[in-house]
Amino acid sequence: MNIILFDDSQIRKSLLPLTYTRPVAEIRVGILTINEKWSKRFDAPTSFRTEEYLNTKYPQHLEEENIFINSALCPNDKLVAEIEKLGLNEGIERNGQLLAAKASELDLDNFTVLKLTEHANEVTLIDQPWKIFKQNAAQIEADFKLITKGRSSAVITDLHTIVYGKENIFIEEGASIKAAVINAENGPVYIGKNAHVHEGAIIKGAFAMCEGAHVNMGAKIKGDSTIGPFSKVGGEVSNSVVLGYSNKGHDGFLGNSVIGQWCNIGADTNTSNLKNNYDNVKLWNYEKGGFRDSGEQFCGLIMGDHSKCGINTMFNTGTVVGVSSNIFGSGFPRNFIPSFSWGGAAGFSTFNKSKAGEVASRVMARRNFEYTDIEKNILHHVFESSAQFRIWDK
Repeated sequence: MNIILFDDSQIRKSLLPLTYTRPVAEIRVGILTINEKWSKRFDAPTSFRTEEYLNTKYPQHLEEENIFINSALCPNDKLVAEIEKLGLNEGIERNGQLLAAKASELDLDNFTVLKLTEHANEVTLIDQPWKIFKQNAAQIEADFKLITKGRSSAVITDLHTIVYGKENIFIEEGASIKAAVINAENGPVYIGKNAHVHEGAIIKGAFAMCEGAHVNMGAKIKGDSTIGPFSKVGGEVSNSVVLGYSNKGHDGFLGNSVIGQWCNIGADTNTSNLKNNYDNVKLWNYEKGGFRDSGEQFCGLIMGDHSKCGINTMFNTGTVVGVSSNIFGSGFPRNFIPSFSWGGAAGFSTFNKSKAGEVASRVMARRNFEYTDIEKNILHHVFESSAQFRIWDK
């Protein structure tokens, strides 16, 4: 079986800035990325149909017969069973949205060649940034069952760690836990390979901590959160997802937020996740080209890859930060900060793409990753395609 995860153009735009640097299926929600979920469910390799400038890093592998799956779609048992029954040139949809098809080739602008049937059940489609944290608890539970089925957890040997709901905790080999409080009574807790929970940390499920991640001393993890691979998190975190390779190492509150890769959150940075009037949060939407009512009362910060903020940064409710931006200074910066921005509440200038590349190279080298020409070309494309939003340049 050859699986190709295809990006719906409208969904991809709505998920910017997170999808500036990755296909939709490389978004992490729960323990796994959407790509990893499908690969594990089918025990089969996957590839991507995405934007041309991402193809070198995320290529498509086409065979005579392929299963095309909407890359924003999270799997479940009923979906998997229905997809497995598809014949050639057959597909399934839900409310006019193509979910999956079996074909030798797929024209994303013309589905008339497909025999489509309506999927009868509700599905989880990650088609807006806030759905990443909104669906995170349910996806942690689904991934937890998938990953731990038939396996035994490593044992917590630390005498000073207090555990509640032990049956809902799974610890991979090489993980280290010292003098922590872990409460998995309301949701599972997954501690990944070689991850570290440091002294005094308090963790409430549902919670996922991926390979090599750190929860720092005295951290308060309130639940429904994911810390992606090789990330470091401290302070107070609630219902947030860190995609990976990013640091929020110090005190400060992060709530109902999504942080991309290679980001750094300065000490005592805080995100507002609730408006004083308790109204719905409006969030910048790239597909609309303006702010859109999220329908959510709680929504904090959405930050694209390679962005940073200085100490004591204050993010207002529903702030969207693009790729490779640097935010600093007193006061609240604007709610929409385009990619390659440099500044804060006092105003912005453009972060030169060569300088941004130098920073990216240093940051990635700290995790033993190389800033290759492939990575550089992606960031340069983002710089050019996001220029329309840097209004000060005009």
